[in-house]
Amino acid sequence: MAFRFHIAAAILALVFTIVHASDPSPLQDFCVAVPDANAGVFVNGKICKDPKLVEAKDFFFPGLKEPGSTSNPLGSNVTAVNVNQIPGLNTLGVSLARIDFAPYGLNPPHTHPRATEILVVLEGTLLVGFVTSNPGMNMKNKLFTKVLNPGDVFVFPEGLIHFQFNKGHSSAVAFAGLSSQNPGVITIANAVFGSKPPISRDVLTKAFQVDKNVVKYLQSQFWRDNHYYP
Repeated sequence: MAFRFHIAAAILALVFTIVHASDPSPLQDFCVAVPDANAGVFVNGKICKDPKLVEAKDFFFPGLKEPGSTSNPLGSNVTAVNVNQIPGLNTLGVSLARIDFAPYGLNPPHTHPRATEILVVLEGTLLVGFVTSNPGMNMKNKLFTKVLNPGDVFVFPEGLIHFQFNKGHSSAVAFAGLSSQNPGVITIANAVFGSKPPISRDVLTKAFQVDKNVVKYLQSQFWRDNHYYP
């Protein structure tokens, strides 16, 4: 019995060692290996400043009280504050954003590949939601949606497609916290129909089951990014 216990303990120790040795979650889309260190860049964070040279301003960002411009076809503006705006966020795994909405403005369906998002509404009324990842055979992706009023909070799990829509007659404001210093964002329509070079129309026609002229029209549109990085 004691022998079996020791064998089981050894196996568990090996498993936990392997799990602990796994690669950390990346903070960028990809990292291609290069043989020459001088040709590379630092990944999973930025190079650290000498602690003796750190100042209060390294942890500070002004101006989020000012609304972002919503004068665009989407009627929304996301002012992102991440490690590029606050160097002191490096390695801390958190960032935030202010989201402004014109009446009926939309923060279109998008994902954050490296972060969960928690959103709180300050002004206005927002219709928000996210869609689950692909389920089993013959099952549909499930939509979780809610109407939010000032003071309401909603969570969007990491990597899932989500959106926010101002369904009110007045402007709306929300703040979002994200669980990464560099959460990334993929706006679905922009990525699919506005990539450079473009995705083959044969691929998109087959994928969306529409006429090729519909794909041609969508690819000809100017796909606007509503994110602003001060």
